[in-house]
Amino acid sequence: MSSLALTHAKIQMIETFRIPIAVIGSAFWPAASMLAFVVPWVGDDAQFATYATASMITFAVMSTNLFQYGIGVAEDRAQPWEPFVRTLPAGALPRFAGRLLAGLALMVFALLPVVLIAALFTPATLSPPAMLLAIGATVVIAVPFILMGLAIGYSLPQKAAIVVAQVLFFPLAFGGGLMSAPGGAPGFIEAMAPYLPTGAAVRLMWAAVGDYPLELGSAGSLVAWIVVLGAVATWAYRRDEGRRFS
Repeated sequence: MSSLALTHAKIQMIETFRIPIAVIGSAFWPAASMLAFVVPWVGDDAQFATYATASMITFAVMSTNLFQYGIGVAEDRAQPWEPFVRTLPAGALPRFAGRLLAGLALMVFALLPVVLIAALFTPATLSPPAMLLAIGATVVIAVPFILMGLAIGYSLPQKAAIVVAQVLFFPLAFGGGLMSAPGGAPGFIEAMAPYLPTGAAVRLMWAAVGDYPLELGSAGSLVAWIVVLGAVATWAYRRDEGRRFS
C-alpha cells in the first residue's frame, strides 16, 4: 500500500471525524437495532443470540458501506477538488484506495458497539475458529455493499444519492431477513431473502458462526450480486470520468 494512498485515507478520516455526528451516526443504527431487536428477546438462548448478532453485523456492514460510499462519493464528486486530483500524475488510484481504507475503518468502528453489546448483554458465544470464519465472512459480505455504494455515488448527483441510499436501506434490511432469526421471518421474506444481497450475506454469516447450512442458491446469489454490482460500479466510474474529461 503506497504512502500516498495512506495519506488520502488519513485525510478522509480527518474530514469525517471533523463532523462527529457522521461518525456517531454510522454506529448508532446497528447498536440501536441490537438493543431494540436482540437484547430484550434472546434470554438464555446462546445460539439465537449468536445468530442475531451475526444479523446485526450484516446490518452494520450494509448500512455503513451504503452511506459511506453512496453518499460520500457523490459529495466528493460535487467538489472541485475531486476532478483536480484525477488530473495529477499519480492519477485517481491512490485517492480511491484511500477512500476504501477510510471506509473500512469506519465500518470497523460501526461494528464495535454491536460486538460489545453482544459480549456484555447477551449469551452469544464463538469459538476461536468460528471467530476467524466470522471475520473472513464479514470481509466477503462487505464487497457487494461497497460496490453498491460506489455504483450509487458515481452514477447519481449528491441529492439523488442521498435519497436512493435512504430508500434502499430499510427494504434491504427487512427483505433480507436481518431483523429476524433464521427461519423466523414471514414466508414471503424467507422465499426472497436468499436472492437479495442482504439475505445472501447474512446466510453466509450464519453459516460462519453456527451450524446453519450454507445454501447453494444464496451463495450463488452473493457471487452474482458481486459481479453485477462490480460491473455497474465500473460503468458508473468510467461514465463519470468520461463526462468530466472527454
